[in-house]
Amino acid sequence: MAKNLLVSTLVGLRGNPRACVYTEPLWGLSMNLCLPYASVYMLALGLKDVDVGFIASVCMMVQVIFGLLGGVITDKMGRRKTTAVFDFIAWSIPCLIWMRAQNFWFFLAAALFNGVLKVTQNSWDCLLVEDAEKEEITKIYSLVIVCGQLSALFAPISSILVSRLTLVPAIRILYINAFIIMTVKIFLLYRFSRETRTGMIRREATRGQSIFSLLAGYGGVFKIIGSSKGTVFSLVIAALVGAVQMVNTTFWQVIVSRKLLVPDPLLPLFPMFRSVLAIAFLFLVVPRLSRFTLRTPLLFGFAAYIAGQSLLVSAPPEGLIRYGILAVSLCFDAFGSGTLLMLAESLVALHVNRAERARVMAIQHMIIMFATSPFGWIGGILSGYNRAFPFMLNIVLLSAGIVVTLLYYRGNRETQGS
Repeated sequence: MAKNLLVSTLVGLRGNPRACVYTEPLWGLSMNLCLPYASVYMLALGLKDVDVGFIASVCMMVQVIFGLLGGVITDKMGRRKTTAVFDFIAWSIPCLIWMRAQNFWFFLAAALFNGVLKVTQNSWDCLLVEDAEKEEITKIYSLVIVCGQLSALFAPISSILVSRLTLVPAIRILYINAFIIMTVKIFLLYRFSRETRTGMIRREATRGQSIFSLLAGYGGVFKIIGSSKGTVFSLVIAALVGAVQMVNTTFWQVIVSRKLLVPDPLLPLFPMFRSVLAIAFLFLVVPRLSRFTLRTPLLFGFAAYIAGQSLLVSAPPEGLIRYGILAVSLCFDAFGSGTLLMLAESLVALHVNRAERARVMAIQHMIIMFATSPFGWIGGILSGYNRAFPFMLNIVLLSAGIVVTLLYYRGNRETQGS
């Protein structure tokens, strides 16, 4: 049955895809316990909305730089070693800084380390899919999204800590927990993975070459990307989805806490609800769309996300009705974000040049981050005027996604998987 496709894929995973997917829930048990409070934690320590947005944009700009370097580093060090080293730099070290944070400068320093994550995103993506069959890639990325969402089931831990200890002490504890579990995840993935076949070839090919000489070869990589309409389309979709996710992740808890006046201990419960719904959609709905081209789920995803964001900005700041509207909003958000995140990652991976995966994906990630980076700062400025404005911006971006999708598929009568 269609609804069992992901279960069959999960059970049948072997090698690096298995190591990557099976360790992914540890990401959720660490960082995703902190993320529902990340922005309000900054506000509680004296930062303003525009500061929060500025730090998000700085982190994105660092990602642009390391997005460019990521392909070269991944080729020279290998997918497996790069993932271990740069995961520690991008996540374990910032967790310690966030735990000790006192003011703007702590968060800025953490953002500089955290921005290195683009290196490990590149190497981890290569580790995940380079030895996988092409027809399995979309299902594998669906499983990755599911594993990340499973952490929401542990959201009550955050709520209990905040209600008992108040916001700042509780989040400091959660960041210590994130440091420990992320470090364990890094070790386990390194232990149970192996270098990919393409990784071994690229490591030999780049042996003895400097990073600068390898960077000089990126001119050909830009030509590879520009010559593929599918690759350009995947980049536009990924950039739009990335910008929306950046605004939503940074300012969702701000509007819910400061405009809709939802008590702090309840904040993690809403992402938990959204994550459970996203898992259900990915298992029960997305596989049923597999008989269509990716056009259909893309359009459904954008439309659902627009509905969710529209309901969020229309919710009143008082009364029980706000909780009902938030719940319905999250239903649409769950389907929209879950579907679009999976499809954006899949589109990039499906259209990449296999022999030059690391360098092409590095350039792709750099372009996506460069296009996305201003939206944290823009969202912060908008939120300073009205905390609903960032989500109105999201509605505009999602509407642009619908237009781009319709235009692409009108001119490209392509088959499933494209």
